[in-house]
Amino acid sequence: MEAKQVDYGELFIEFITTFKDNRGKSYLNQINEIIAYRKKSFYVNFADLFSFNQELATLLITSPKEIIPILERKIYDYIIEKDPQFQYEISNIHLRVTNIPRVVELRKIRSNDIGKLIAIEGILVKSTPVKERLSKAVYQHISPDCMQEFSWPDDDMGEIIELPSTCPVCGKAGQFRLIEDKSTFIDYQKAVVQERPEEIPPGQLPRQLEVVFEDDLVDVARPGDRVKIVGILEIKKDSQIKRGSKSVFDFYLKVNSIEISQKVLDEVKISEEDEKKIKELAKDPWIREKIISSIAPSIYGHWEIKESIALALFGGVSKLLNDGTRIRGDIHVLIIGDPGTAKSQILQFASRVAPRAVYTTGKGSTAAGLTATVTRDKNSGDFYLEAGALVLADGGVAVIDEIDKMRDDDRVAIHEAMEQQTVSIAKAGIVAKLNARATVIAAGNPKLGRYIKERGISENINLPPTILSRFDLIFILIDNPGESDVYLASHILNVHGNRNNTQSVIDIDLLKKYIAYARKNVSPKLSEEAKKLLQDFFVEMRRKSVESVDSPIMITPRQLEALIRISEAYAKMALKSEVTKEDAERAINIMRIFLENVGLDVESGKIDIDTIMTGKPKSAREKMAKILEIIDTLSINECAKVKDIIKEGESIGIDKQSIEKLITDMRKQGLIYESRPECYRKV
Repeated sequence: MEAKQVDYGELFIEFITTFKDNRGKSYLNQINEIIAYRKKSFYVNFADLFSFNQELATLLITSPKEIIPILERKIYDYIIEKDPQFQYEISNIHLRVTNIPRVVELRKIRSNDIGKLIAIEGILVKSTPVKERLSKAVYQHISPDCMQEFSWPDDDMGEIIELPSTCPVCGKAGQFRLIEDKSTFIDYQKAVVQERPEEIPPGQLPRQLEVVFEDDLVDVARPGDRVKIVGILEIKKDSQIKRGSKSVFDFYLKVNSIEISQKVLDEVKISEEDEKKIKELAKDPWIREKIISSIAPSIYGHWEIKESIALALFGGVSKLLNDGTRIRGDIHVLIIGDPGTAKSQILQFASRVAPRAVYTTGKGSTAAGLTATVTRDKNSGDFYLEAGALVLADGGVAVIDEIDKMRDDDRVAIHEAMEQQTVSIAKAGIVAKLNARATVIAAGNPKLGRYIKERGISENINLPPTILSRFDLIFILIDNPGESDVYLASHILNVHGNRNNTQSVIDIDLLKKYIAYARKNVSPKLSEEAKKLLQDFFVEMRRKSVESVDSPIMITPRQLEALIRISEAYAKMALKSEVTKEDAERAINIMRIFLENVGLDVESGKIDIDTIMTGKPKSAREKMAKILEIIDTLSINECAKVKDIIKEGESIGIDKQSIEKLITDMRKQGLIYESRPECYRKV
């Protein structure tokens, strides 16, 4: 066996020194880097090793525990030959294997994989802080006639401390004291990898696997990252095995190497043939209309809503400025509508066609479940940082149905994720910031069951203005009976009758690939024409806001940023590298529809963005200020009676109904209080 060991070691050194890939890259460059930067890991591509020697590559997969230490020692000796100083700074080298061909699904890991080198893919959902593991102990034999120090065991100790039975110096049994200062410790971190949301079969719980990072792999990945991990599957031994121990064990994976796929949409595999089809589709001048028609084809009408969903799926371009500021490229969409208008169906379709999506409902989500939380492991007592839905949807789409049913304190959790696109957490001494670069597509029902046109949006929706203002596009679905009901009925009957009338213009699989391709490869820039058009629109809308004293603010810089994102999304739909005037015109058109439907002050009939940004249009704010003034004046000696307030209000042109409503609102907000029945004072 000894001769064979040398053979494999020598063979591996031959591989390092002679192998060159098709680009002429050799492993000697990596050796020089390790020496120069005092690195601890040597990376080998499995495909290279397999093409050099199949027997050695196969052994690496089937018997990694035996073969890897031999190869590591050989590389270490080879490096020391080149640079003798290396041994005084770094005590060992890790051999890291990448690009293993067989990736095992988490739910298909079985007992015959134990002890083998396997690759898994998933999302890192939890991780503990870094700890130290004792790898080589130095003991002192506590005996008056010995007191000698010795290191034990010869190789790595593993996860359970095993004490020597006799002293290797004097050969007698006795007590042994651990000398921490002279012992060797290694960085150690536990984490949990979970199946990706899009891979979980319906009705199943997502499978998880505990993984262990050591030495220079700790803190490489953080919760929310999508990872591909190569490692040795081991059995978890919690304590020494003795008589009466349980015979059932858990798996864990001792990590050998890790690759993190950040924003790149690797889940959707696009072949050359697919790419050809995608580019062919993009040449069609009506491509945008075809894409919009392919969104939820089983649902009749709702063109603008389907258009906004398409925009959200493609998204704009995120930008990182020189000062480190990040401007989001994701387009957030909110749909508010009457019951039975197929909101949930549209959302379900969006989550199916998005390359990466997490679907959740308001009632079934807590703040911790949406963002992140710190949990404690029952067995070990370790604190884990656990990622929630918005972090898992990083780089994709988070679909939230029934957003109005969420509890207020849970809803606040999505503020930061929507604008800053991060999730901050400070619990149990763990302070962390996780990425949540996700598009939010949400839907909800009106507060009073059906949408009342005569009221403003904030009175119709049970959502605070702080959340409303973060949505780029808000659409209202009103169930209006009318002439189109004939078409609606025949459409629904055809769908139920399995007729082929609802065939999507673009096949759903191709549409998914098209979206993934556009998100990954297309980053359009604004042309001068488009810039000019958007600037003119913004300036014109702002100019109308200062035409007279009572003119409301029609648009804010937040809407201008949304316009830029929407223009970029239109350009992405046609796979264009530049945002043209036509894209900007389309963006202005959909923004106008949104503002005229949602950002409208129902009393004055003017567009007032404050209905979304603050929840109160300018006209309502001014009336409130006047009523407050009247109450203040009337209550100089005593409180202001309601009938006197109404009388004064009517004299300046505010009707009785509005005054009563304003008094109720101001009382709720704590601006006034009732000092005696039907008599108010300012707080």
